[in-house]
Amino acid sequence: MSMQFTLDHNCPHTKARLGTLSTSHSVIETPVFMPVGTQGTVKTLISDDLKTLGYPIMLSNSYHLYLRPGCEIVKAAGGLHRFMNWQGSILTDSGGFQMVSLKEMCKIERDGVRFQSHIDGSSHFIGPRECMRIQRDLGADIVMAFDECAPYPASEEYTLKAVENTTRWTRIAREEPLDAHQSLFAIVQGGVYPHLREKSAKELVELDFPGYAIGGLSVGEAKPLMYEMVEATVPFLPENKPRYLMGVGTPEDLLEAVERGIDMFDCVMPTRIARNGTLYSAKGLVVLKQAQYENDFNPPDQSCSCFVCQNYSRAYLRHLLKAREISGLRLNTYHNLHFIKQLMRNIRLAIKNNDFPAFKKQFLAEYF
Repeated sequence: MSMQFTLDHNCPHTKARLGTLSTSHSVIETPVFMPVGTQGTVKTLISDDLKTLGYPIMLSNSYHLYLRPGCEIVKAAGGLHRFMNWQGSILTDSGGFQMVSLKEMCKIERDGVRFQSHIDGSSHFIGPRECMRIQRDLGADIVMAFDECAPYPASEEYTLKAVENTTRWTRIAREEPLDAHQSLFAIVQGGVYPHLREKSAKELVELDFPGYAIGGLSVGEAKPLMYEMVEATVPFLPENKPRYLMGVGTPEDLLEAVERGIDMFDCVMPTRIARNGTLYSAKGLVVLKQAQYENDFNPPDQSCSCFVCQNYSRAYLRHLLKAREISGLRLNTYHNLHFIKQLMRNIRLAIKNNDFPAFKKQFLAEYF
């Protein structure tokens, strides 16, 4: 079964909305956050942890898996689901952002990107056809069309060329066959230029994809500018198809983007800051490196029901961090993903109850 999406409820006060996204592997309530398992694993966790946390979908990256272990190996294993023992849904990113972000190691051509591996320096070429074949071999439920992500800052001229490349490559990707259970999303580009966002969205919507992503944001621009670009893009995306904001996932960004009509998110931030010793709480960030937590025997978040908060203190987690114990990274990551999962659940409940603006205001007042 390929992906199906139904729009279940609209917030009467904002553009926030509830939906149900179904794949052959799971049923997903939106808005949803997808943990990032770039190389086929969410760092420090195993697939059973994501299942226990209640995540129905996660993200992996085709660029990294193509280089290591190789899409042929993943295919021989029966696809990424079997390779990593994950029964939920998987979305694979196209890898376009990763290749372009390694500026000194890649060359953008009309037909794709020629680049050197960041692992061993070997030479490779990936275009829209190659990208689709890689993701077909990986077997993800949702695959992303090959795109060019303009850096920030970038000139209008440069960004226009990136939009033109993205549209041309997406047209080509659309012709490549996928497996029956796979669905292809297009990625809207346009940098921080509203008229280019509009141009990109209109060109891609005309091609009629199952879903649409907004790419090229959260790459260094100020948050108000990012929100402005989301607002400039959403009106040109179909009402009846999922909208995915790529690479965005702090609590405040999730709330702001949901308010503007976004359904899907992914971001490395919750897991990355966890490994650096920073935890989410309802009262804001808990930075374990700070000396004030040395004798703090409270849980990371007194309002949290996760396994970590029910069993461990800030002082203990700080000790694990200072001692460089691997278990501390695992516990921190588990807590942060639980926090984000509960936030998304509460967001959906607030939308359902037509109370999202009040929920957002109260959450941010306490969080900051």
